[in-house]
Amino acid sequence: MDRQEMKDTDGSTPRVELTPAAARLVRRLRELHGPLMFHQSGGCCDGSAPMCFPDGDFRTGDSDVCLASLTVDGVAEPVAFWMSKSQYEVWSHTRLIVDVVPGRGSGFSLEAPEGVRFLIRSRLAGT
Repeated sequence: MDRQEMKDTDGSTPRVELTPAAARLVRRLRELHGPLMFHQSGGCCDGSAPMCFPDGDFRTGDSDVCLASLTVDGVAEPVAFWMSKSQYEVWSHTRLIVDVVPGRGSGFSLEAPEGVRFLIRSRLAGT
């Protein structure tokens, strides 16, 4: 299975994509918790990890930007991926690849009880 990705409206490289392992985990979490969302954490405690929440449980506002609405095979609705505007200014030239690795991250992300954690792998946009 290829990465689950959303092309930008101009057809260019996606800003955010999921590895096959991350897509499988998103499908499982969707079955357990309903519609989902991500917020890319920028804090020291959670190690700048993508945090997964039931859609709407993490309150976004004027200080956040939605980078993507990810289409995941087997998930009925898009999964929004958010980041703070200040963090986006630093990462604006970066393509974010959401992956999964064994181990528990800190924080309140939905995957914590599964014994795995989401993490970001990145590339410069256009690569």
